[in-house]
Amino acid sequence: MSSIITPNQEIAEAIRGAGGTDALRCFQCGMCMAVCPWYAVDGVTFPVYQVPQSVRLGAMMGGEEAAEIEREVSEVYRCVGCEACLANCPHGVDLPKVMRAVRRILVEYDSYPSELRDSVSRIQSDGNPYGEPRDNRPQLTQRMEVPKFETGREYLLFRCCVSAYDPLAKTAAQSIVRVLQKADTSFGVLGSEESCCCESVRRAGAEEVFQTMARRNTDAFKESGARRILTTSPHCYTTFVRDYAEVGADLEVQHYTQLFAKLIGEGRLTPQKPLGKRVVYHDQCTLGRQNGIFEEPRQVLRAVPGLELLEIPHYNRMDSLCCGGGGGGVWLDRPKGERMSDVRVQQAVETGAEILAVACPYCHQMFADSAKALGADIEVKDVSELLADAL
Repeated sequence: MSSIITPNQEIAEAIRGAGGTDALRCFQCGMCMAVCPWYAVDGVTFPVYQVPQSVRLGAMMGGEEAAEIEREVSEVYRCVGCEACLANCPHGVDLPKVMRAVRRILVEYDSYPSELRDSVSRIQSDGNPYGEPRDNRPQLTQRMEVPKFETGREYLLFRCCVSAYDPLAKTAAQSIVRVLQKADTSFGVLGSEESCCCESVRRAGAEEVFQTMARRNTDAFKESGARRILTTSPHCYTTFVRDYAEVGADLEVQHYTQLFAKLIGEGRLTPQKPLGKRVVYHDQCTLGRQNGIFEEPRQVLRAVPGLELLEIPHYNRMDSLCCGGGGGGVWLDRPKGERMSDVRVQQAVETGAEILAVACPYCHQMFADSAKALGADIEVKDVSELLADAL
């Protein structure tokens, strides 16, 4: 962010009108700067504590030269929505929401990163960020003989777009289905009627697209008769719990780790095959810090025979370091040396773990890429894969 302050009251009013009023409550203590995950990435300076003051003054998005505009946009889209700042702010300032307001204006003027623009466009036209045909979405569950959801089934399994289309994440989706079938759980899927949940789209500032897709999913839920939603992704979980009531949804939502921990506790799932591996679990920002789901994934992992569960010292649970995939980051191509996921993988390696366990398709994707790029001797696996292999 520029050290030169150029106030613009029109910009300030526009940001407040887009939902950035929390900036007015900040008293510049700097706590957010201390916990922002970008501080852990060498060579990156992101003075997030300056954002509220810049919003109050309207001293942002005022560039006129192409290079200056590009720099300002890049800075605004550094925020990954991990909410470490919110969790530690003494005044409870929702800085990610302020950033979302700024981004809404950038999206309105079509002045946001091209990678995000392409993903948003594909979601608008095809219901997913990959631009894949809707008819391809249910292929995996059809092969595994998962029925379409109908009234009377207990759970509607909602698969994240990444789990539905990304080859790496599909293995986790398969494992979740295998575990549910092993426990004789009554569930079904929407199939091609399912659209992107748009949690990341909203954080990226594309509010109109979020509203459209959220209504479409809500209508599909109501038409199917589903009330209990089981998610493969904590991003879907978060937006269903936090945001979908705005468009009339009345849902009971669970992340798959919550259900699996319950099934293990009830004796409906009994892992028997020993793993014989050291495993370190990564707390997802959306699942952990934002929703307080810390123990259930660990309960699932501890139930696997021969699994030694490790922790990353100082950076676990509420203090976990973000993978960098949130807030639209999963669609951005960060330059080498500017990736939080590289730092997190190195932290995991230093524990001596052989496997880095995750419960989020974004984290899975980000860490797998970093492990490969770094040549790290660690395997990235979803919690569901480790459980399924032990049954």
